[in-house]
Amino acid sequence: MSESRVLIIDHDAERAAAQMAVLQFIDFKAVHIESAAEIHLSEHRPQDWLAIILGNECDWNALERFVDWLKRDRYHPPVLVLNPYADRARDRLGLDESALLTLDTPVRYTQLNELLRRAGLLRMDRQAAVVRRPGPTGNSAAIRRVRQMIAQVAPFDSTVMITGESGTGKELVARALHVNSPRANKPFIAVNTAAIPKDLMESEFFGHERGAFTGAQMQRKGRFEQADGGSLFLDEIGDMPADLQTRLLRVLQNGEFYRVGGVSPVKVDVRVIAATHQDLELLVREGKFREDLFHRINVIRVRIPPLRERAEDIPLLMRHFLAQAGRELKTEPKRLLPEVMERLQDFDWPGNVRQLENTCRWLTVMAPGQDVHLEDLPPELRDARRIEPITTGYSAPIAQPISTGLPVAAPVATAAVAGGDNWQQRLREWAAIELKAGRSDLLGEATPAFERVMIEVALEACHGQRQEAARRLGWGRNTLTRKIKELGMED
Repeated sequence: MSESRVLIIDHDAERAAAQMAVLQFIDFKAVHIESAAEIHLSEHRPQDWLAIILGNECDWNALERFVDWLKRDRYHPPVLVLNPYADRARDRLGLDESALLTLDTPVRYTQLNELLRRAGLLRMDRQAAVVRRPGPTGNSAAIRRVRQMIAQVAPFDSTVMITGESGTGKELVARALHVNSPRANKPFIAVNTAAIPKDLMESEFFGHERGAFTGAQMQRKGRFEQADGGSLFLDEIGDMPADLQTRLLRVLQNGEFYRVGGVSPVKVDVRVIAATHQDLELLVREGKFREDLFHRINVIRVRIPPLRERAEDIPLLMRHFLAQAGRELKTEPKRLLPEVMERLQDFDWPGNVRQLENTCRWLTVMAPGQDVHLEDLPPELRDARRIEPITTGYSAPIAQPISTGLPVAAPVATAAVAGGDNWQQRLREWAAIELKAGRSDLLGEATPAFERVMIEVALEACHGQRQEAARRLGWGRNTLTRKIKELGMED
């Protein structure tokens, strides 16, 4: 009976009745309660329900207790949250991206039917799905958008192109698309196009017949045949040679190809997921990538943000990879002191998550104590400086919003724009005058005023984009946000 039961938690009885009608129409059994407080947990198991539909729960404390009970079972059913309440539920319930799905309102038959079909597939093969589930990616707004895109795209067979810098986790996203799709119990085959010698590419992708070339002593299936019924992940597709691009286009068009040396077509059913760190539109304009193939694979695009755009995810990722490194090396996980975490969040991470993971392994081996200090960091992080000159071209009006009354404010702003050392001389003169007058705590006055001017100039130059302004100032975004709060500049 539990195979098709859906639990609806919603204090809006009229809305719940409409959902129950849709569920009954598609042959699912619905149970409606107004609050999670009505559930007697001792009488149920998480697997008693195929899925849970969550409306605007009025008793959030009861709902949190219910979800904590659900999470005791690693194979608990997914929670479908009505769209107006999705953000609140995501923030309060702590469910990961594969367990918290957004359901549009009013509830549409097609979407609900598809989500419940996915829940049934995951129930059938959930052990395998958990093994292949990607590791933690963070909970920043940028990553939540990626998760939402995965949830929307995974159920369908549309070709997906994943873009992002090296090390951002493009293969993890590809695996998440596969695991959350109806193809989850079929093969997931990953191929790094850039790592295959050019003369072996055709055989690698399409296989070969016995005797097709010297050394071909038996028939061999290529990657497309190995992925039949499942998903084929083509990493770094921008490096694919032109002749192979032509063959790939034909496979995508009709699902057929010939093995090397073959005379009979081979038919396959494969979902292609492509990835690249390159600008494919630029490669198309330069004639290095086929335009028709680009449009064929660019049906749905998922961009993975670099780590520097989501510094708030770094603490979670560091804890995860430090714990993982500790398990691998059979030692207690290292602990990062607050000033170390701040430095890590301020770092650019050009190698993205891959570099962060390697750093955790380095610290696990090289840091002498249980607590990691700044001096324990690898040289590229310990000595990193991200200070860049600000050449905005803006003039004196930038200093006008400053209302501290501190004489250094305007000289710092105007002279720095002028590009000379005059501002330093004026600062020196101001300090001498203040000291002669018997004033004290000069740095307590000058430093906030200086930082305020620099922040205002950077934000104006970057049109209010805090991430870019922080980078231009040589800070991380979190540092800039903290400074803005400390200086009372939030308005």
